[in-house]
Amino acid sequence: MKTGNKLYWKISITLLLLLIILGIGYILISSYTSNRYFQEVNQRLYGDIASHLVKETKPLVNGVPDTTATHDIMHSMMVINPSSEVYLLNPEGKIIDYVVPGKSVELESVDLKPVKEFIDNEGKSYVLGDDPRNEGEQKVFSAAPIFENEQLSGYAYIILASEKQTEIAGSLFSSYILKSGVFLFFTTLAVALLVGLIAIWYLTRSLREIIKTFRRFKEGDYSARISGTTEGDFHILSGTFNEMADTISGNIEQLQSIERLRRELIANVSHDLRTPLAIMQGYIETLLMKKDKIGKEAREKYLNIVFNSSKKLSGLVGQLFEYSKLEANEIQPEKEAFQLSDLAQDVVAKYKILTDEKKIKLELDAENGLPMVFADLGLVERVIQNLMDNALKFTPENGTIQLQLKKGPESVEVCIADSGPGIPEEDQAHIFERYRKTTNTASSTNKGAGLGLAIVKKILDIHNSTIKVSSRLNEGAEFIFNLPTTQPAYAQ
Repeated sequence: MKTGNKLYWKISITLLLLLIILGIGYILISSYTSNRYFQEVNQRLYGDIASHLVKETKPLVNGVPDTTATHDIMHSMMVINPSSEVYLLNPEGKIIDYVVPGKSVELESVDLKPVKEFIDNEGKSYVLGDDPRNEGEQKVFSAAPIFENEQLSGYAYIILASEKQTEIAGSLFSSYILKSGVFLFFTTLAVALLVGLIAIWYLTRSLREIIKTFRRFKEGDYSARISGTTEGDFHILSGTFNEMADTISGNIEQLQSIERLRRELIANVSHDLRTPLAIMQGYIETLLMKKDKIGKEAREKYLNIVFNSSKKLSGLVGQLFEYSKLEANEIQPEKEAFQLSDLAQDVVAKYKILTDEKKIKLELDAENGLPMVFADLGLVERVIQNLMDNALKFTPENGTIQLQLKKGPESVEVCIADSGPGIPEEDQAHIFERYRKTTNTASSTNKGAGLGLAIVKKILDIHNSTIKVSSRLNEGAEFIFNLPTTQPAYAQ
């Protein structure tokens, strides 16, 4: 059974049980109200019978029942209304005489509170009194005071629904319930259930569509969306699901893109690792094979080549290790206030030897009065070094590399420009991706950007900063980023 159908039938069974409970409650309430209605009607019809008894005869003489006169009248009244039971009470409510059919009387006295209430209301209100024949039960009655010489000498107390009448009424009521009440109940139940099932089917149709869409999405159809999100009873659920599905689809696409880049990274890294390893292996093998046949000058040349290849290999492995730590968020910046111009001077001093060897002009252009920046000193130095390495790699002899520092509104702008071959416009958006290589440079050499620029971007990301590149072919390239300044009090 499908999930939607299961929900439909669960709601339907719940509705059925609810209707049955309501039906039973309806029968019980109807029974109670019908019985009360019958008793109230009986009390209204025969409520003055006690007063007639008192008027027609003198039930008490000097407070003593006149049995010779009253019993005949009492029996006559019982002939007219066989359901009645007649009692004579003294002023305290004690039963001093009675005429009842069959069973003996259990009570010795009657509570006078409902009797007085009945007399005060002249029988116009529904009042129940003690049933002398059944202790603890109450029935409708008629009552009237008995006076002698204008003194209260007792009460006439008549039960209007005798035990026999109760038995007959109960039997007839049971028959009525069986013949009509049950029929009406089940007819009403069937109609209500049918209407309820149709209503539930109508109201849950949107939910069934939602469940169907959920199942499609679960089975791999990530384009599945719930239509009509601004309408219906489940628009909030529908909108939430669609937002969640969009997020999951985006995450899946991102993971697929990451997986593609990971494969590219592995392929590129494998290639670049293999190149210095192959060079090292080739020259070491030559040194081993020729041994003493190689002259001192050639031996030094081979060893320098092996050494430089090992340095390149070591640098590449270091970059991989550093990038993996940055990508795993294992490196957290330890920010502090420092003077960026001092750091720039140190970096320029280190690279001066390398640029002189390549006959490249290296310039530092820093504005006066630069404020301090608030960042991780070591990581910022790494960013500048990577950008300098990149500029040094692509700048030809007699070229120029310039490191500029400018004051911004709330930051210091760093710009590293070179006079190299430039970066094609179509490659500029990808040069900061992992191991993305630029192959369409003016020099036609595939030197690549390696992981250096990817590391730069990662470091600036954790500093909440961005890096921009501006370049044209044969006109060099500029890399620009900003670092936030500290309070103005730190400014020099």
